[in-house]
Amino acid sequence: MPVIELRIPNLGESITNVTFSKWLKPDGSTVEMDEPLCEIETEKANQELSADKAGKLIWVAKEGEDLAVGALFAKIDTEAAASSTAVPAPAPAAPAAVEKPAEAPASANYATGHPSPAASKILAEGGVQPADVAGTGKDGRITKDDAQKAVENKAAAPAPAPTPTAPAPAAPTQNSKLSPAEASAKVGETQNSRNERRERLSRMRRTIAKRLVSAKNNTAMLTTFNEVDMSAVMALREKYQEAFVKKHGIKLGFMSIFAKACAQILLEMPDVNARLDGDDIVYHDFADISIAISTPTGLVVPPIRNVESLDYHEIEYKLKDLAAKARDGKLSLDEMSGGTFTITNGGIFGSLMSTPIINEPQSAILGMHAIKERPVAVNGQVEIRPMMYLALSYDHRVIDGSTSVTFLVKVKELIEDPMRLWMGI
Repeated sequence: MPVIELRIPNLGESITNVTFSKWLKPDGSTVEMDEPLCEIETEKANQELSADKAGKLIWVAKEGEDLAVGALFAKIDTEAAASSTAVPAPAPAAPAAVEKPAEAPASANYATGHPSPAASKILAEGGVQPADVAGTGKDGRITKDDAQKAVENKAAAPAPAPTPTAPAPAAPTQNSKLSPAEASAKVGETQNSRNERRERLSRMRRTIAKRLVSAKNNTAMLTTFNEVDMSAVMALREKYQEAFVKKHGIKLGFMSIFAKACAQILLEMPDVNARLDGDDIVYHDFADISIAISTPTGLVVPPIRNVESLDYHEIEYKLKDLAAKARDGKLSLDEMSGGTFTITNGGIFGSLMSTPIINEPQSAILGMHAIKERPVAVNGQVEIRPMMYLALSYDHRVIDGSTSVTFLVKVKELIEDPMRLWMGI
């Protein structure tokens, strides 16, 4: 069959629709087998779809369109590929006096100079134009590494010499002064802009909105607060960080310490690690802790599985890998699914206190916040200590108030005396 149809593949049981983000190849272009054709956006991550055969690409779907799984998004004329590979007959020699028009270089391609989503974000934040970057990816596409190097090179380049400025215009004469009414109108022209613009929610943002509303409406959510003295953990990291990096090649962060503390208490208090399923409560004898990661398109919460069995450096490596994939839109559906408990750290953005929303179908989520020096009472004396507020939001249908408070106190005790955490007591 000369023309084949390309349809949206089955991406998992929970995904029935996708948003067609953008084309990576122009309509009518010749494509190779397995060459990326387009990007689609699911409720969990972005994904590229590739050509099943070589041939001429025929667009069917439009950018920004919502498509069901199985919907037709493109066609490929495979006969065009066969004809393009055939050896052409030699053309008759042109007269010597007639010049042949210049041809575009064979390497020109739609992807040339086109940044990937991650590269586009890096270039925008670094103030670098894609036209100033030479892409090293497939067909000249600008990769994340290309973007990072371009931003670094811009920062390292010497500042250009200031160009001479034109002399300031002479002050207006008395006769050229504007009346108060005219001056007010002129200021209003520049300050009273009332433009509006409308943008459609991305599929991920629509999914996030739906799930947050569901969590607020369908759970008996309550939040309990406490504060933790971070002095001991900070001193421990400062003392052993160099040796930790030398041995494992990665830094010891606060997230792995909090994850290990939560995993230890979750196994001691299974109610906090459980979920409601109809009239049943499902308990877990493992701690799969979802970590909230901010991406350009929204917040994702991929789980780190069996945290109770992992060492600190293993947690750090898994977190680093998941964060990189999340920001590049490369998380698989399996990496996005599951989780028995969630940790979110609003402190990296400066949040002092918040009430995190439960990540359904889980029953609890821990919110970390910014570390701030505050005066606290220590053994009858006022001392300045690095303090962090902790928040535990929980589903009161599964977790009693006393259980939630006890859980948070136990986490606080492990963080304030990390030797207990290392000894598992």
